[in-house]
Amino acid sequence: MKKDIEIPEVKDVYVAVVQEEHIEYKTQDWNAYIINNTDKDLETVLIVSQGYTDKKMTPPMRHTLSKLPARSYAKIEYLQEKVLELNNEFKITFFEGNKMFDKTYLFRKNTINDRALQTIPLMQLRGVLVK
Repeated sequence: MKKDIEIPEVKDVYVAVVQEEHIEYKTQDWNAYIINNTDKDLETVLIVSQGYTDKKMTPPMRHTLSKLPARSYAKIEYLQEKVLELNNEFKITFFEGNKMFDKTYLFRKNTINDRALQTIPLMQLRGVLVK
């Protein structure tokens, strides 16, 4: 039975953590985004995020997007500075047409920092990207 279940490979869907200025508080905040760099809309996008180490664990956060259009992105959540010291995992499940896709994206602890910034596809902002 398990061998009959096909879970296709996820391509061109990424998670990025971007440092952005918070206009009201005049701070530099880290925000996580999901990026759909495909030519197809993603439907019923389910995201479960959690930070962890061997000794610490944050409660899981759950997010849902009914639709993420082709060549677009959406904010997942704000990440507090203390959470950057943990492994940050984003489990993402979505439908493209009638197929279900699933992938886990992992930012290892302390890898979200100013030295790791790169240009993020579609966003034209600098951040840390996991493919």
